[in-house]
Amino acid sequence: MSPFVRSVTLVLWIAGLAWPNAPAARQGSGGVNAPRHHDKPVVILVSVDGYRWDYPERFPTPAIDRLVAEGMRAERLLPVWPTLTFPNHYSLVTGLSPARHGLVGNEFPDSENDRWYRLSDRASVGDGSFYGGEPLWNSVEQAGMVAASYFWVGSEADIGGMRPTHWTPYDKSMPAEARVNQVLAWLDEPAETRPHFITLYFEQLDDQSHWSGVGSEGFREALETIDRALERLLDGIDILPEERAVYLVLVSDHGQMPYRDEAPFVLEDQIYLEGLTLVDKGPAVYAWQDEPDPAAAARLAAAVNSTWTRGRAYTRDSAPDSWGLSRNERFPHLVFQADPGHAVVSVHDRLDTVTAGDHGWAPEVPEMHGVFMVRGPGIEPGSGREAVHNTEVHDLVLGLLGLVDEADAGAATGETNGD
Repeated sequence: MSPFVRSVTLVLWIAGLAWPNAPAARQGSGGVNAPRHHDKPVVILVSVDGYRWDYPERFPTPAIDRLVAEGMRAERLLPVWPTLTFPNHYSLVTGLSPARHGLVGNEFPDSENDRWYRLSDRASVGDGSFYGGEPLWNSVEQAGMVAASYFWVGSEADIGGMRPTHWTPYDKSMPAEARVNQVLAWLDEPAETRPHFITLYFEQLDDQSHWSGVGSEGFREALETIDRALERLLDGIDILPEERAVYLVLVSDHGQMPYRDEAPFVLEDQIYLEGLTLVDKGPAVYAWQDEPDPAAAARLAAAVNSTWTRGRAYTRDSAPDSWGLSRNERFPHLVFQADPGHAVVSVHDRLDTVTAGDHGWAPEVPEMHGVFMVRGPGIEPGSGREAVHNTEVHDLVLGLLGLVDEADAGAATGETNGD
């Protein structure tokens, strides 16, 4: 089955697209829903960063168990490469691979404009020119619906001249319960101003996975905090008037796993690093040549591959085609990708990048896979599906909102499954 057909099937299977397609406007909602949308459903897209596909069976989470029992759960959610937070979150809301939407990492250079994107840099995160594609909140706003975001990659930026009606700068100190309280307040607004698409993000589990490891006390406390917040959200949805249709879509950007008890591979012990700008991530090192030279990059890759038995060096041309390195100039010229559970660093001074738990290994590694769950009207309780690719979520949300019809699913992006 082709990616396009599979994406359409997913939309139809979950909701049957009971709401008719609405013509798209050429501007934002202005904070007011068009009258034709007043009876349309609400979709809340929730991300629990780093929540691996098999965690529901491994750790007690009453609220998530309830969501599964009352809705559907896919076997797993397949991420894009690189399996990092920013590329995957933006793929979820655009339906595009990083090669297409341009957010190719958590940090990367834009050589054309002599600048860098860094997740810790508020200016670059809020610079809409870094972001390609059309995020869901823009599509929703252009259709005359109000959109809201309590954190999501890209929601702080002016992308194509637009932002969601409601958005807030990322602040990890904001308690999970406070985030849910704001979502419930939005749901309680009158039909004229009630957001129809809402994003909600929790980073606590990913943080603890890095700092203290999968299954640690800190990990369990973070998961309990998120689960309590989700219980409050489910309870709040359940007391809404019956005629208000609300879909809760729970996803994660990637999984997590520990490192093996082996010393990292150190690149400076094998090759000269002069002329390279390097970003260390633990499972991978990304390298940009100061003066791009494919032949020189190939020689460096070959030198590393002659000695490295726990990973592989790739050039843009030799990397797996699904990664898309050859299709976007922002991607690194060289990728040093460790095998699952193994680590690589550029220099000995970067050994601190190897943490208790991590992500960033290849997307086919099972521990990198996330979750996909949906609860709402018309969804058979306790139902399940095969794996879903995170680039399919975009079309699903538009379908649940009644903003695409069966024949057009996927056409808004021109792409699914990360190609």
